[in-house]
Amino acid sequence: MDKSPQFTSQDFASRQIGHLGLVAGMIDELGISAVIDEALPKTRDHILPHSKVVSAMLLNGLGFNERRLYFFSRFFTNLSTEQLFGPGVTPEHLNDDVLLRTLDRIYDYGTTDLFNRIVMNVMKKFQFGTHLLHADTTSFSVHGDYDNEEENFRNIQITYGHNKDLRWDLKQFVLSMVTNQHGIPLFTQPYSGNESDKKILLETIQKVKQNLNLEDKAYYVADSAFYTGPNLQTLGHHTFWISHPPATIDEVKLLLVADMPMVPGEEEGYSSYERLVNYAGIEQKWVLVHSEKRRAASEKTYQKNLDNRLEKARKSLKKLRSKEFACEPDAQMAARLWFDDYPYLSSDKIQILSRTKKNNGKKGRPGKDESVVTVYSVDAPIEIIPEVIEQEKTRLGRFVLATNDLDLEADSLLKYYKGQQSVERGFRFLKDKSFRVAEVFLKKESRIEALSMIMVLCLFVYAIAEWYLRSKLKETGKKVNNQLKKPIQNPTMKWIFTLFMRPAEVTVCLNSHIQRFIVNLDEDVTQILEIMGPSFEKYYFVKPTCEM
Repeated sequence: MDKSPQFTSQDFASRQIGHLGLVAGMIDELGISAVIDEALPKTRDHILPHSKVVSAMLLNGLGFNERRLYFFSRFFTNLSTEQLFGPGVTPEHLNDDVLLRTLDRIYDYGTTDLFNRIVMNVMKKFQFGTHLLHADTTSFSVHGDYDNEEENFRNIQITYGHNKDLRWDLKQFVLSMVTNQHGIPLFTQPYSGNESDKKILLETIQKVKQNLNLEDKAYYVADSAFYTGPNLQTLGHHTFWISHPPATIDEVKLLLVADMPMVPGEEEGYSSYERLVNYAGIEQKWVLVHSEKRRAASEKTYQKNLDNRLEKARKSLKKLRSKEFACEPDAQMAARLWFDDYPYLSSDKIQILSRTKKNNGKKGRPGKDESVVTVYSVDAPIEIIPEVIEQEKTRLGRFVLATNDLDLEADSLLKYYKGQQSVERGFRFLKDKSFRVAEVFLKKESRIEALSMIMVLCLFVYAIAEWYLRSKLKETGKKVNNQLKKPIQNPTMKWIFTLFMRPAEVTVCLNSHIQRFIVNLDEDVTQILEIMGPSFEKYYFVKPTCEM
């Protein structure tokens, strides 16, 4: 007779932990909850402190399962909330009302102020570097009308503006962010959807200087939107910046096509030429950079683009030929203006044609006594100007970088600017559909502002976790296997999250005794947890419990 225990669905339960224990461990390691508790103290009508709700939002945002914050309460239904948040915390405690109440408190405190407070506290413990500060902006589309009815001058305005995702049909807000060289966000602030990048980037740099109290030499890196005369003059000589002067500046245009003695750089495939210039009254160094890789990529598309430009020009010329002008000078002026729009085209013979037509506008040959008028039109065979095309090709693979640090070498300048990809990667992370951090369905501008801070805080936790693990791997000399089973020391946190898909909490009720286990801890998971340390291990390495 079989005497083995017989289990029913009521005797057995399984709840997921997955990679969320890593997220919770990073939150603990960074001391985020203590900062939140101090800034947003719990009131009597709150079952959970705001720190728990913020942690829940971070776990939701980094859930890696394409669930939006819009489905906040539903997200925790099958998760081990007690293991992740503490005894007595159930999914029912993490409902939409709790979420919205915490967002309101974050807004009341000040979203940027709270984020700065968290960053400053973390920087006391972790030395992840602030030598390079990459500033950029992006837009986030929102769904709904958003008539900006909230009577609060502090609110951002949800409105139409330059949408970087080409969603012209949706209103938006703009998010400014600064990351360090590791992609760790150090500053963020939301702006109205129609704010100018030129203004935002200047304000961002000024606020970072004011809020972070950086003692070491730092470079503020920003794209061409930052590079304006007023912005450079405002920062002066004591704030070091690196930027990309727009190609619309005459001096830049000339430099891009100039025959200069290019010097090979430290990085293969790059060469450069340095020049000291004075622009907008600011002494600075311009570096003309040539990239062979960039040139090769550009050449592949140049001919196709040229063919498209020629086709567009032919269609435009056809329209010009069909136009009628009242006098010959008007026709000549129209021809000149047309060729001004197409500087790579010329004509060896521009003809101004004339003909008579009925004054009443009717078709057909004019009768003997009918009134007629003379009209003029343009005709011109066109051809490409080879010199202009060659000049355009010369620019392929070239760009100009600028800095007000006259001692900064060209190789370092290029290396630092290429790090601008770190903030761009951060924005891509926020918009990544696998995380869906940036899905915005809230109905109040103030709550959207608060949510934008939570979005960047998700990136903050993720980026530091990645930096933290890589640092630990280098420190210990250990490696983890990538997707191809190759041992590496620079894994992405997204890959690590994938390795942690299976861990779960299992509870078994046997003879009125409840036993609790953490299962599916394979060798890769165990090794990573041991490397990352106790703050992370506690969410997975729990002793089996026995409760009555």
